[in-house]
Amino acid sequence: MMEQQKKSDSTEQVPVKKAESIEEAEAAIEAILFAVGDSVEPEKIAKAIGHDTETTVRILNHMMDTYNADNRGIRIVELDHAYQMCTKQEYYDYLVNIALQPKKAVLTDVMLETLSIIAYKQPVTKLEIEKIRGVKSDHAVNKLVEYNLVQELGRLDAPGRPIVFGTTEEFLRNFGVDSTENLPQISPVKMEDFKAEVEEEMQVKLDI
Repeated sequence: MMEQQKKSDSTEQVPVKKAESIEEAEAAIEAILFAVGDSVEPEKIAKAIGHDTETTVRILNHMMDTYNADNRGIRIVELDHAYQMCTKQEYYDYLVNIALQPKKAVLTDVMLETLSIIAYKQPVTKLEIEKIRGVKSDHAVNKLVEYNLVQELGRLDAPGRPIVFGTTEEFLRNFGVDSTENLPQISPVKMEDFKAEVEEEMQVKLDI
């Protein structure tokens, strides 16, 4: 009996915070629809704000009318018995304008150094990059992937199957080259360093 009682107590739900006024309910619904981004069933919204479904639907319908009447860029729509916040169609042109604006990636010296290593040594693993730089390169590699300048090319057939990285078409466009074979020549000293490192790494892989 004691065990059953404990199990029953553990399944008790935490009390739901109830919106005490229409204004608070509308603000809560607005926050829910904005955060979710997708359509939400009125039953779920009702449970979240601590009201019954019928009352919640009435509040939603009032919000829909208010959004449509006011000079706002967003509205609430009903989609297959669910509600979603979306952009008003008359403002689509402004969204297109912002989407067409070029996004400039700010590359730090560390990121440029990492990118140059990947460009000249690809396909290359993160460990190989770090051996050349002498420091951890997780952040730089992750940011280059985020900026779509670097991509994962697969995994190396070696212990641990590390990910290998290479440059993208976006990299070629940004740096004005049509192929990685046409990259500018680096200094002879640096090239010899790269060659020595490649030979050393190849020997290690053969030994493995």
